[in-house]
Amino acid sequence: MRKGMSHSARSAMFAPLDQIGRAEAVTSRLVDAITLGLLADSEQLPSEAELAAQFGVSTVTVREALVALRQQGLVETRRGRGGGSFVKTPANPSAASWRERLRTVSLSELRDVGDHYLAIAGAAAKLAAERSSPEDIERLELATEDIRTATGAEASRAERQFHLEVAAAAQSPRLTREEVQLQSERGGLLWLPLEPHGTRENAYAEHRAIAAAIAQGDGELARKLTEEHILEAIDRLADVHLDLLAP
Repeated sequence: MRKGMSHSARSAMFAPLDQIGRAEAVTSRLVDAITLGLLADSEQLPSEAELAAQFGVSTVTVREALVALRQQGLVETRRGRGGGSFVKTPANPSAASWRERLRTVSLSELRDVGDHYLAIAGAAAKLAAERSSPEDIERLELATEDIRTATGAEASRAERQFHLEVAAAAQSPRLTREEVQLQSERGGLLWLPLEPHGTRENAYAEHRAIAAAIAQGDGELARKLTEEHILEAIDRLADVHLDLLAP
C-alpha cells in the first residue's frame, strides 16, 4: 500500500475546527486521519504548537488530544533527540468484529447512510472530472493500482483511500471533510471486508473506469459510474446484514 496521500486530503484533516477549544474534536480528526490511512504508520506528527496553529486551538487542547490518542494506542511519544509524537496504525480488526458491528446497525440506517454517501461521492466524482490536476490523476491511478493488489482488510482501506483521492481531486476542502466524516462514521460500513464483491479484477475494473472518466474530464460519466458502484456496495451490504440476522 502507498504511504502518502494527496496534499488536499491531508490538508482537509488539519483545517481549523468550527468550534474552538475542544480536545474531543482534535482527537476525532486525528483518529480519522490515522485509521483512514491519511497518516502513515510511524509518521511523526507536527509539534504541539504546529497542530494548535493548524486546528486553531490552544496547545493545552492539543496536549489533551494527544493523551487521548496515546490511551487508544494510536500515538506513541518518544523522548530525546528526534523525539515527538508518532503514529501507530491500528491492527486490522477480525472479520468477526466487523460482522458484529454490522449486526448492530438497522437496514434503514444502512440505506440512509448509503443515500448520503451516494450524493457526496457522486458529486465529488463529477467535480473531480472538471477540476482535477495531472497530479490528482496520477494519485487516482496509484490508488486504483492499490485496489488491484490489495486483499482482505487492506482492500477495504484501498477502497476508502480511492474515494478520498476522488474527493480531494474535486478541489473542495468542505467536500473532502464530508467524505472523511462519512467514512469515519457509518459510511465506512460500505467498504467493510466482509464478503468479496466479485473477483479482484472486477473491483479493479470498476475503479479503473471511474478514474478514466475523471481523467477524460467526463463528469457525468464519472458520477454515473461512481453511483452505480456505491449502489452495488449498498445492496451487497444489505444482503450480508440480512444474512447475519437470519435465524
